[in-house]
Amino acid sequence: MKIKINAPVTIGFVLMCLIVLLITQTSQAILMKYFVTYRSSLMDPFTYIRLISYIFGHSDWSHFTSNMTFILLLGPMIEEKYGSKKLCIMIGITSIIGALLNSLLFSNTALCGASGIVFMMMIVSSITSVKQKEIPLTLILVFVIFIGKEIYSAIIEDDSISQLTHIAGGFCGAYFGLKR
Repeated sequence: MKIKINAPVTIGFVLMCLIVLLITQTSQAILMKYFVTYRSSLMDPFTYIRLISYIFGHSDWSHFTSNMTFILLLGPMIEEKYGSKKLCIMIGITSIIGALLNSLLFSNTALCGASGIVFMMMIVSSITSVKQKEIPLTLILVFVIFIGKEIYSAIIEDDSISQLTHIAGGFCGAYFGLKR
């Protein structure tokens, strides 16, 4: 038996996140400058880089492993169904939308990690056999439960988790999955 690289974008994404985690564990300044998005001057070129680079940064090993577990479970399915190029586009668009929403709506909130990508993948993967003019009940249930939990968490819980990014990722996933 030989090992096959079945999902190059998914594997590359996880490896990039691992490399960034190893580098940023030695310097919080590197994490904040390159791998955390927040409202900053439009004259700063890193403002634009961070619209995507923040998804590679994770605050610690626990944050990293929880996101990467889901990405490694869901990414290969999505990459096989939609292709590597489309998965890259989905990741990029979801990343930019999450960063822009965070910057526009929350002036004092920094954002890092791939949680929005995870939630996009969760919704896309729940749309496995959509036929024309049909929406699977499982998609509706996953979406209602997911959005309901995130709205509840945003209102009730005082934590450092960006529910808005999760919700944006979910909406992006629904769009990508139903658009085909």
